[in-house]
Amino acid sequence: MTGGAGFIGSTLVDTLLARGDEVLVVDDLSSGKRENLAPGVALTELDIRDTDGFAKCAAEFAPEAVYHLAAQIDVRTSMADPVHDASVNVLGTLSVLQAARDTGARGVVVCSTGGAIYGDGAPLPTTEDEPAEPESPYGMSKLAAERYTRFFVRAHGLPALVLRFANVYGPRQHPAGGAGVVSLFCDRARSDRRPTVFGDGGQTRDFLFVGDVARAATASADRLADGDLAGEVFNVGTGTESTITELAATIGRIAGIDESAFTPEHEPARPGELRRSCLDPSRGIAALGLPAPTTLADGLAATWAWHTGRS
Repeated sequence: MTGGAGFIGSTLVDTLLARGDEVLVVDDLSSGKRENLAPGVALTELDIRDTDGFAKCAAEFAPEAVYHLAAQIDVRTSMADPVHDASVNVLGTLSVLQAARDTGARGVVVCSTGGAIYGDGAPLPTTEDEPAEPESPYGMSKLAAERYTRFFVRAHGLPALVLRFANVYGPRQHPAGGAGVVSLFCDRARSDRRPTVFGDGGQTRDFLFVGDVARAATASADRLADGDLAGEVFNVGTGTESTITELAATIGRIAGIDESAFTPEHEPARPGELRRSCLDPSRGIAALGLPAPTTLADGLAATWAWHTGRS
């Protein structure tokens, strides 16, 4: 698993370990943390753009399934340095796809993004049939990675599919670097500070609990191993929009903070960020046999419990 020491990857690692799988994590620890991983989990510290090193690592482990989560995930970083963004998200993905092909992996799950690929003009909730109209280098690089994945399916018979995630949140998402807004707001609530909102707060997102991501990824690899769904692209989301202002209010209530003490402070909107985003997950739910997504209230409660329990 690439990027397995991040908050999404480590949650997926736990899911795989719980069902008895052996897992090798490949992570350069640029944002992931060793302490996110359970004791004894094998970790190779490596940049996936090291094609020879990654190929050697994959050949030695000979994985049955490959989960590709390593990525440059920050829209602002992609705007400031699109070359770096493309290097990680496109060349890094090619490194993973080549190694998966050469080692005979039976299932390759490539993790992508939803909103940043569809762009601002798509109908909501957005289905997989909508055209891709990325509005940032990040969205462009993730779309290129998807298309390379589908090329490897066609040209090499690679059993791979793409999952387009909504805005993922949950335990282990640290409020630093390119962290999501849920983690940032929880950190503000924990330290008795008002949240900062960039823009008017009316922008919307589809907030997806990390446990739902892990279930979708494992189900995808299992179906691919059975010979199904190669080349498919599935949304993974909830189908529900929430404004950033609503999110702040909900976190404040869960944290037990008086509404007047958790009113957001506003800063100018940031370039490259979408006004509205929400994914229709129905196709993936049906194809992968997934349960209904976790409600925002339940997911935020679990996330807040993690934040209050960390040192």
